[in-house]
Amino acid sequence: MTHWTLVTGANRGLGLEFVRQLLADGARVVATCRHPGKATALNTLVAEHPGHLKVLPLDVADARSREELVREWPLAAGEDARIELLVNNAGVLHSGERFGTLTADTLDDSLRTNVTGPLLLTQALAPLLCDGARVANLSSQLGSIANTTRFGTPSYAISKAALNMATVQLAHALHARGIVVVALHPGWVRTDMGGAQASETPEASVTGLRTVIDGLGPDDSGRFLDWAGAALPW
Repeated sequence: MTHWTLVTGANRGLGLEFVRQLLADGARVVATCRHPGKATALNTLVAEHPGHLKVLPLDVADARSREELVREWPLAAGEDARIELLVNNAGVLHSGERFGTLTADTLDDSLRTNVTGPLLLTQALAPLLCDGARVANLSSQLGSIANTTRFGTPSYAISKAALNMATVQLAHALHARGIVVVALHPGWVRTDMGGAQASETPEASVTGLRTVIDGLGPDDSGRFLDWAGAALPW
């Protein structure tokens, strides 16, 4: 049986950095993104790590796309391949929202991508997860209700709060198999989403996140942690 890590939204930002670091450590990685043909950095890594990186198309918000990924899994990774780590990283942030002009379309898109997608993808991939596997849902401190002190990025914040609940639900659903599911805040990271003024580099954030993931035990399932391992309030 071969063990793989699956990373969604892997064509840039934190997802791409997860792939880079995992490959550097010799892991086998299935990286997904919506348009693999345009994922130049990923395709370069495929050439540099033959046999250790597979790139597959996935739109986490689309049911057919999720189903197709499950169908393609044995062809890409092997009939006996199992997932030891699932990184639900793909997400969307709609900027510029103002109270009085919020729209259902923006809220729906945020929820489909940031909540429904990772929840249903994890459900679909559950038969492929190793017993004792880890599921890391990339959340945000903006999803902390207790820490909310202003109006801002409402559809993103609401969706991340919902993702936190989805994380707890998945933790209970997969508990019997020893699978640990956590919500992780990566910090304010210099990516397309975080912006150039952000305080953390992708390299530092992912290094911290991987340390947290590697140190998880059964009692950590369902927790909300930051990239340094500190617990965050719901």
